[in-house]
Amino acid sequence: MGTLRYIADIWKKPYEDPLRQVIKARLIKWRREPAIVRVEKPTRVDKARKYGYKAKQGVVVVRVRVRRGPFNRRRPNTGRRPKRMGVYGVALSTNLQVVAEQRAARRFSNLEVLGSYWVGEDAIYKWFEVVMVDPNHPAIRNDPDYARVVGREYREGRRIRRIRERQRKLLEKLRSQSGQGSGSSQ
Repeated sequence: MGTLRYIADIWKKPYEDPLRQVIKARLIKWRREPAIVRVEKPTRVDKARKYGYKAKQGVVVVRVRVRRGPFNRRRPNTGRRPKRMGVYGVALSTNLQVVAEQRAARRFSNLEVLGSYWVGEDAIYKWFEVVMVDPNHPAIRNDPDYARVVGREYREGRRIRRIRERQRKLLEKLRSQSGQGSGSSQ
């Protein structure tokens, strides 16, 4: 087994002994940082390489902090009837990983999103690292591995659509499975 395989095996159980103290210390440090931070090296090298990371110019890794929870808003103290407070029933239609990718793409508008992965969470926040690439950098233009990004518009919208399709298929599968077992047998 290669090194990346060992790293992947350790990250399968991040809150057990080898990683627990390291992640705890990292989260304490990350809470004090801004919400979107450019990172020198990826935290999970195996996942970053899976999404196209290479240690070369033009490839950037960004850590994004997203708030967890049902996104309930603070209750306004004046000026509305209770129905119009907008406090309850505010649900997020996309998952937090897509939100992190969108925020990174908005902050670094000249870069394209290749992928993202989970790096940690606590009671309030989740952190994702987003692998991004500069399609106009000469090192990226000359690399055949990044040919799909260079030359034409590569929007992160395609990736978001793929994620939504996957979620929809999973929901349909779960509904069909629950529908099969609920029939009455006579």
